[in-house]
Amino acid sequence: MVMSISNIASIKKVEDVTKDKNIFKVIKGSIISIIITLIVLTIYAAVLSYTTVSESTMVPVVITITGISILIGSSISSISIKKKGIINGGLVGLIYIIFLYILSSIVFAGFSLNMNSIIMIIVSILTGMIGGIIGVNLK
Repeated sequence: MVMSISNIASIKKVEDVTKDKNIFKVIKGSIISIIITLIVLTIYAAVLSYTTVSESTMVPVVITITGISILIGSSISSISIKKKGIINGGLVGLIYIIFLYILSSIVFAGFSLNMNSIIMIIVSILTGMIGGIIGVNLK
C-alpha cells in the first residue's frame, strides 16, 4: 500500500485534532479534581469549626483529600482518552498542583517550597499517574 502526501497530511490532521481533544480532557480532569477538593475541604472546614477535631489533622487530611481528588479526576480523564494513562494522569496531577500553587501565591503573596509542598507535589503527580492507569483499564 502506497500512501500519498495528501493521505499522510490527513492522518497528521486527525492526530493533531486528537491531541487537542486529549489536552482538553486532561484539563477537564484537573478541573474535576479541583472541584472535588473544594467541596470536600469545605466539609472538612465545617467539621473543624463545629467539632473538637484537632487542627493538627489538617496536613494529613489535606494531602489525602488532594490525592483522592486527583485520583478521581485523572481516572475520569483517562477513561475517555483510553491510552497513555500514566502520562495523562500525571499531567492532571501536575496541572492541579501548578494551579494550586499559583493561586496560593496570589492569595498569600508568596511562594514557599517546604517539605509539605514537596510531599504535595509528589502525591499529586503519583496519584494522577495511578488514576490514569486505573482510568485506561476501566471499561
